[in-house]
Amino acid sequence: MTKKVVLAYSGGLDTTVIIPWLRENYSCDIIAVCVDVGQEANWESVKRRALDTGAADCYVVDVKKEYVEDYIWPALKAGALYEDKYLLGTATARPLIAKTLAQCARNEGAYAIAHGATGKGNDQIRFDLGIMAFAPDLEIIAPWREWELKSREDEIAYLEKRGIPVPMKRNDSYSRDDNLWHISHEGLELEDPSREPKYDSMLKMSVPPEKAPDVPEYVEIEFEKGIPTAVNGKKMDGVSLIYELNKLGGAHGVGITDIVENRVVGMKSRGVYETPGGSILYYAHSELEHLCLDRQTYAFKQIVREKLGELIYGGFWFTPLREALSAFVDSTQSRVTGKTRLKLYKGGITPAGASSPLSLYNENLASFTTGELYNHADAKGFIRLYGLPILARALLEK
Repeated sequence: MTKKVVLAYSGGLDTTVIIPWLRENYSCDIIAVCVDVGQEANWESVKRRALDTGAADCYVVDVKKEYVEDYIWPALKAGALYEDKYLLGTATARPLIAKTLAQCARNEGAYAIAHGATGKGNDQIRFDLGIMAFAPDLEIIAPWREWELKSREDEIAYLEKRGIPVPMKRNDSYSRDDNLWHISHEGLELEDPSREPKYDSMLKMSVPPEKAPDVPEYVEIEFEKGIPTAVNGKKMDGVSLIYELNKLGGAHGVGITDIVENRVVGMKSRGVYETPGGSILYYAHSELEHLCLDRQTYAFKQIVREKLGELIYGGFWFTPLREALSAFVDSTQSRVTGKTRLKLYKGGITPAGASSPLSLYNENLASFTTGELYNHADAKGFIRLYGLPILARALLEK
């Protein structure tokens, strides 16, 4: 009986090459699994390409709802970023894809799981750690760590030699990853950090900011316990809400990030990320937290936010520490309910007001007009005690 290998299949260049390569080098039946996390794809065409290339079977697993509720929302509630810029679009999706591949491998009785992540990238770590968490007994095959192909040009030549159609144009060979949260771009002119990205030909979800409308657009986001539930007064499920905000944000060139980041394997790499809806949500959520969280909770949450960003980026989603930190975040979100209004204009997001029934903002306290809750005279004693170490040191030095 021929052994089975489950392949994480996208229909892109890498996985198109991997199918014939696995057949030639492993003599196995390949079950191509497309995990639908909201990427732009014609799944019937993708499935047909997999079968035409030599896969024994191909099917699509729709996990968009799970992706939003169990991966995107925890990152959003935490405000998790990597190196101040990256909204973790690929990093949040890979653990779920790995989990899904492990489940499919069990169902198929496969002995191994294969993926197309390169030996230089972060995704190999995210895939491998996710597979290890759910299928530690299965073999992991990562052709980029084994084969002699060195570049995307080599991959194209490999397919052309075998008469297999190349699923891309030579002059548009950015390495891309997309899902409903974002799309990333790497390669070509981006490999030179001194060069400006060619946004006119590169961007897929957004327009370049200078080509956005000359008139701003306002958007109102409603949250319940840290989770967005409505856009401009219209209640939506998570998947629909993100798609709606992607459309709004993309039209105004919002959420385009050009970053040189530190990969887990040690090198620096440059990428351009489009996260229009996600950028709107992060901004709106942060504005609401400023209203609803007390100072100490907010300050400690910033520490947790940074650590969670590092853990998610590094592939440690299925770990006790990530789960514990997410539990802390969830406890803080019980007060984060309300509405945030934002203005979108030529790539920028600016606040236009926020409100919450649980707001800690008290106009009587904050107003320059003296109110019953605050006596200006109390400030003198407070400041003297607050600055007592400064006073003591000054007296000593005198």
